[in-house]
Amino acid sequence: MTWKSVREALRQAPALPPLKGRVEGIDLARGIAIALMIVSHAVSGIFGIRNVPDWGMVPIHLLTKFSSSLFIVVFGVALALAFLTKTEEPDWPRRRRRLMLRGVEVFICYKALTVVEMLPFFPAPDILDALLYQRFPIWVDILGFYAIALLWLPWALPYWRRMPLWARLALPVAITLLSGTLERHFNFFGSDALKAILVEDADYYTWGQLSRLPLVLLGLLIGEVVIRTYSCPDAKGRFVLAIGGAGFTMLLGFMVLSLPGLAAALMAVAWNEGKHPPELPFMLFSLGGALLILGLCLRGSKKGAWWLRPITLIGSEPLGAFIFHIVVIFLGFRFLLEESLASFTYPQVLLIGIALVPATAAWIAFSRWVGEHRKAR
Repeated sequence: MTWKSVREALRQAPALPPLKGRVEGIDLARGIAIALMIVSHAVSGIFGIRNVPDWGMVPIHLLTKFSSSLFIVVFGVALALAFLTKTEEPDWPRRRRRLMLRGVEVFICYKALTVVEMLPFFPAPDILDALLYQRFPIWVDILGFYAIALLWLPWALPYWRRMPLWARLALPVAITLLSGTLERHFNFFGSDALKAILVEDADYYTWGQLSRLPLVLLGLLIGEVVIRTYSCPDAKGRFVLAIGGAGFTMLLGFMVLSLPGLAAALMAVAWNEGKHPPELPFMLFSLGGALLILGLCLRGSKKGAWWLRPITLIGSEPLGAFIFHIVVIFLGFRFLLEESLASFTYPQVLLIGIALVPATAAWIAFSRWVGEHRKAR
């Protein structure tokens, strides 16, 4: 490839062929992200993260740190696969409206689950404050990120589709630098809530629209290549290898950056240090693991999705899976069984979290069966 051809490629907007069929590897990757999230939420929500023994923090709880970055990157990939190729079609306004209505649906679920999460721990005035954005929940706030993102991202997708490659590559880096600068040096007119929603705040467990947008854009870029290589096994194999290699390199970079105190650095990541707002060591570990998992899922695709069908099923219904596990953990265990939790040990709670993964898949399968049965009547 000559320098002239590289320059021409960098100036081009994406020419994306129509994608036929469902990429099962994406559902599998999303399902793995949710499964890791379920285990993490069960341990921290039922047992309490401060009570977890060191061997539970590293390596068990440490591995769940891949979930957040994987979930957000796959969100961008899914947007590219399902909607990016449709932005130039006449029915795009209808598709955009459908995405935004999904955002409204997620927002309603977010507020309802905020009540469910906070009910066992907080009085009614504090819950009302959270509903009015005076404070934030912990375990369900990622739904708030998705709800807001789905209200504005559909308007941005056509512009992304028309941008040249160099701009699409540079934009995630520019937004990362902008978000970090705003988080450190701008007071957002004295509104901590606005700061938390946009770029995150150290006092709140939130997911910022700007601070996490680079991961969504990375997902869009990966989705573009998935579309291009979907029907070409050789190109797909090289791309999957590149994704896995990038993930491995980031994990290696985390290890090198952490030396000579690697054990302490791993424990810090397990304790969420550098997660909100995002810092380099945490993101190297979390995103590195996420890309490695995503590469493996795309490599296995249909076979992996078949062998791990419960996980794939969870990934195909992310909102339903999220609602189910939050209700079980906080309404079932924390609210209704509060008095019994004192006798639970960490291994018992860990087994509950692991068992909740197939239980979530069973709930989704049952819900689908009920829906299909109703349609058939």
